[in-house]
Amino acid sequence: MENRAGQKLRVGSGNAEYSCFIPAPLPPQNPSIQYDDEMIYLISEANRYIGRLDEVTDTLISPSYFVYMYARKEATLSSQIEGTRATFSDLIKAEAGMSDEVPNDVKEIENYVKATSYGFERLETLPLSLRLIREIHGIIMEGVRGENKTPGEFRRSQNWIGGYSISTASYVPPSIEYLNTCLDSFEKFMHENDRMSSLVKAALIHSQFEMIHPFLDGNGRVGRLLIAFYLAANDILHKPTLYLSKFIKKNQQAYYECLSNIHAKGDYETWIKFFLTGVIETAQEAVDIARSITAIREEDLKKINAMGRTSENALVIYEGLFDKPTISIEEATKKLDISVATSGRLLERLCEEGILSNFDNRTRKKVFIYKRYIDVFNKD
Repeated sequence: MENRAGQKLRVGSGNAEYSCFIPAPLPPQNPSIQYDDEMIYLISEANRYIGRLDEVTDTLISPSYFVYMYARKEATLSSQIEGTRATFSDLIKAEAGMSDEVPNDVKEIENYVKATSYGFERLETLPLSLRLIREIHGIIMEGVRGENKTPGEFRRSQNWIGGYSISTASYVPPSIEYLNTCLDSFEKFMHENDRMSSLVKAALIHSQFEMIHPFLDGNGRVGRLLIAFYLAANDILHKPTLYLSKFIKKNQQAYYECLSNIHAKGDYETWIKFFLTGVIETAQEAVDIARSITAIREEDLKKINAMGRTSENALVIYEGLFDKPTISIEEATKKLDISVATSGRLLERLCEEGILSNFDNRTRKKVFIYKRYIDVFNKD
């Protein structure tokens, strides 16, 4: 039976012959995407919640208070899907200069954070393109597992998913002779000015990228970032505030089954509905996080305003915690241009007010953490 998602082809010869899947160009044809009542409802709800998220991040809080930590949480979850063992807390420790206390693979999360920031900056001057995708991949894979697998370059050899060899693989992406054609069609689809729902298109872009699997390693991380980049490039969200890795990690088996059913049966609709459900759930959670941050900030500002003469310096320290939720006495001293002793007393006072706490209860080389803020993002 013909599969609208593509076809399996035999490549190679003799003992080296194998089958690979060649995805058909998007959008799907014969038939095109079927918009039943459930699909239409999910698109409507997803757009409604995205609008609500935009409104909340535009009006309730300074978006920077939200975006910085949310991107780091996404980086952690997306990396963990690929087997990274480091946690969100490990990332916070590493960024606080406590690298001796974190596992080595925290660099995989740090790379993801860098790639996220770099990608959104580049999108201000460069369209979403194969070139940008290669650049992002190069940053993600620098100095970590897979760094020997040509970071920043599309593969020049065959890869596969599952199994210990190509003959036992659960999926074999396009062979090298078909890879460039698939990628050219993929890039064209990203730029096509069509009437398709942007969210449906984002779902198709992700699934097509994973089917092409253009890199030897790191395809999952790049593919998940592509969702956020596409939504930003097409002004679906004013700020990068929608990441699906938590939803995917929580529903990992269903996620893999949805993608598998595309190349196995041409079933795009089940995947698109799964994706839209993830957008709705993620946007709802992001709105709740934004509102929680607003409430916490209002409570803490009341405490700071009641601190008397030290309130001005306390406020400077406090506002900086949304960009970096840890601070040492040395950092406070430099930031405020005051003595070490005065900085120490100020940070201890913020601890007494319940705003800061001593990270890991250190007695020497203390690092103070804005735990309430971090905990908002650390809920399962």
